Amino acid sequence: MGASPSHAATPHRRDHRIDALRGVALLMMCIDHIPQDVLNRFTMRNVGFADAAEVFVLLAGYASWLAYGRAFGKKQPVLSVLARIGRRCWQLYVFQMAMVVVCISTIRIWRHFWPVPVDFLEPELAHGLDSAWRVLSLQALPGNLNILPLYIVLLLGFAPLYALLRGVGTPVVLGLSAAVWLLVNLDPRLNFPNWLDPDGWYFDPLAWQFLFILGVCGARLAGRHDGSLPRSRVLAAACGLYLVFSFVQSFPWMDWGFADLRPVSMAVPDKMILAPWRLLDVLALFYLVQSSPGATALAATRGGQLMALFGRHSLEIFTAGTLVDLYARLVLTSFGAGWIMQVVVNVVGFMVLLWVARNRERARAVARARRAASPAPGGLPVHAPLCRN
Repeated sequence: MGASPSHAATPHRRDHRIDALRGVALLMMCIDHIPQDVLNRFTMRNVGFADAAEVFVLLAGYASWLAYGRAFGKKQPVLSVLARIGRRCWQLYVFQMAMVVVCISTIRIWRHFWPVPVDFLEPELAHGLDSAWRVLSLQALPGNLNILPLYIVLLLGFAPLYALLRGVGTPVVLGLSAAVWLLVNLDPRLNFPNWLDPDGWYFDPLAWQFLFILGVCGARLAGRHDGSLPRSRVLAAACGLYLVFSFVQSFPWMDWGFADLRPVSMAVPDKMILAPWRLLDVLALFYLVQSSPGATALAATRGGQLMALFGRHSLEIFTAGTLVDLYARLVLTSFGAGWIMQVVVNVVGFMVLLWVARNRERARAVARARRAASPAPGGLPVHAPLCRN
């Protein structure tokens, strides 16, 4: 998916708005998982009801349509598309297990040299490996390692979702999805079981499926309008006003030494069940980005292209970011969170993510060059498309 020089995305170019927004969300997720990091004062969670996790899941739905929904629509063999979905789910699972193993082993080794609070891992995982089978079966989801299992569940449901969209239509599917989300908000006990948390999965799939499906439907709608959501001044103004309210209501005024300017008194919207305030927040932000020519221009800048580089390799960057989180928390906990350590941790962490992103980009370019040079059945080389999603 891509963007034209003005506003709309053409079918032959990748839309860098999506990649750039996903890259920003990945960096914010990395920062947010380091409680001692001063940079997490400036992330989404301090300026709105939603945070980077909502952006990640919404864009997961959007990207899933681009990767698999369009393949179904182009009459590619169903089994071939299903196999691609299966391989992606398996890849997500392997990365999830790799992160669990690295995190548990790292903390166990670290404790031999420096004291680490038990809350770095749930006590059940910190003191024994009897629960390993629960982790392998996704019945036990450690903290900070709970979003990929959600993605796996949602992606496994993509093929039935596509069939429903073709069979009964978008309004019916959105209505059913919204009904399930609303039911969970009315009764938060409806959740998948989590051995480490009596409340269930931190990201309740029965609630978060609505955001994923909204991303899928957003991609379908944008595809009918050259890659951008239809622009409405009234809707854009409403989204802008809501985000202003969200900012004023969510900003940590007193933590910054300011007077409390929140207009209403309300509890923090529940993230587990994707409370309505959070849902509206991320949808307003996404609409403004994906319908704005200004966002297209911003994504084309050097900074936007850097964020898009991270966003194009979301799984690898998320995994590397999770490990950066772990080591950053260990370092800051064991050696202090002074300014020197803050600078070292953030600079090293960013350089690690940049190294991963550039290496993945080079590997992708090499793979494309090989595909382009490989002979087609008729003996002519197969030319790769300008961009693949």
